[in-house]
Amino acid sequence: MTRPRPSTQLLVASALLALAACKPATSPSDTAASPAPAPVSAPASAPSAIARAAASLKPPVSPKDAVKASIDKFLGVRSYHATMHMDGGPRGAMTNEIDFVAPDRYRMTLEGLGTQTIIGDTMFMSVQGRSMKVPMPAGTLSRWRDPAKLAENEAGMTVQAQGTDSVDGTPAHKYLVHHSQPQPTDVTLWVGNDDLPLQMQVRSDMQGKAVATTIRYSRFNDPTLRVDPPQ
Repeated sequence: MTRPRPSTQLLVASALLALAACKPATSPSDTAASPAPAPVSAPASAPSAIARAAASLKPPVSPKDAVKASIDKFLGVRSYHATMHMDGGPRGAMTNEIDFVAPDRYRMTLEGLGTQTIIGDTMFMSVQGRSMKVPMPAGTLSRWRDPAKLAENEAGMTVQAQGTDSVDGTPAHKYLVHHSQPQPTDVTLWVGNDDLPLQMQVRSDMQGKAVATTIRYSRFNDPTLRVDPPQ
């Protein structure tokens, strides 16, 4: 996925100061007696304003650095909502909803499987009307924090900027990320102006069948988003 890193745009307005000295006509004697006008200096604030503007300029960020910054910011959010749509795979097309609240709470509404809640290392499941607690295998939660394993494989990834785009009307920079390890994978990433991911598309294989997964993110750091254990 490519999307250009949000480049900082700075509008610098420069003003041209014209100073003219005017005096009324005088007689030749008056002219000879009149002292030369003192030189007029530019306002002291002008250089400092220009210096401040120059200091605010930031060097351009590479596409890879832009994606890494977005990954780091995403891993640090306190909450989010995600809609994940999968095409292909052994079960065909399906859509799941995921809510996350830091540090370790998830609520997943899985198509055909109902709602599952994860608190820490325990999953609460409903089976035939009964609620069950099931231990979570190690590493299960990490796939939801970094579904495309961008942070895990960032050392070997290459990133191409693919210009600007929008996701549901929100401006975004689009990037194409290619992983060579552990297997070749292409990920398209849309990053908003706040450096957080708006959308991610991952192409992979599942049980020998090609799968295209699209994840859309919203409600970052929403204090009203809660994930409580089922009653």
